[in-house]
Amino acid sequence: MNVLLPTDFSENAKNAISYAIDFFESRECNFYVLHVNRIEGMVAGVEPYMPTEEVIEAVYTKPSRTKLRQLLKEISANNRPNKKHRFYALTDNDFFLESIRKYVDEKKIETIVMGTKGASGLREYIIGSNTGDVITKVKCTTLVVPEHAKYSRLKEIAFPSDFNLSYDINILQPLTEILKNFESKLRIVHIHKRDTQLNTEQNNNKELLNDYFEEFNLTFHFLTNKKVEDAIQCFVESRAVDMIVMVAKNLNYFQNILFHTKVEKITYHTDIPFLVLHE
Repeated sequence: MNVLLPTDFSENAKNAISYAIDFFESRECNFYVLHVNRIEGMVAGVEPYMPTEEVIEAVYTKPSRTKLRQLLKEISANNRPNKKHRFYALTDNDFFLESIRKYVDEKKIETIVMGTKGASGLREYIIGSNTGDVITKVKCTTLVVPEHAKYSRLKEIAFPSDFNLSYDINILQPLTEILKNFESKLRIVHIHKRDTQLNTEQNNNKELLNDYFEEFNLTFHFLTNKKVEDAIQCFVESRAVDMIVMVAKNLNYFQNILFHTKVEKITYHTDIPFLVLHE
């Protein structure tokens, strides 16, 4: 298993790395810890300025390597030794997304694990722009770990769906593996407005999901609420959900849950990891 761990050396990035180590505890893993010196920062200013390679090496690359070495030491000191896990430090000077895409390709990454900060003010988007970009623009399964999320064995997994899309079996594979490894219960959650019924296509897609996950502890939950995010919040609180899984293809649906700006009542953003599945 090849896992990419982007870091900006912040506490929530470190928390995401800890979560990943526990989450993949029983898997053979190559963890690639990546720090990107963002080129956006280098060229900011009135005059377009591209520093020379020597300057980049001295000002950006060398300090990053030093910090990454320090981080790997910290990881090793703070976590139980695991013979199945190997760590590699990567540093890059590039646009953030370009760098992520490059390493996903080059290192055959199967999962990206990223930290995110809960919003401090109501105006902010909940997921930091980097994480939001990765989820929506990089075709790779991404595990988003909020700043207060602590790993615990996944007993309950919520899978919100509007049943408008049929999913390719391959997309759902990472979820299937989790259900097998953790013996988790899968809760498929559908939020609808009062007095609406599923149409024929939605019913067919619901049946497909039922057939696909039949061997697991699967239940369907129909919630009535105008707002998807409020319904998810109620559900997460009432069921002690350990992870929320979503399919990136279903982006319109998923925007409400992840990217809305009003956060007064939404605590699941700060405590519960999201797994976003890509084709």
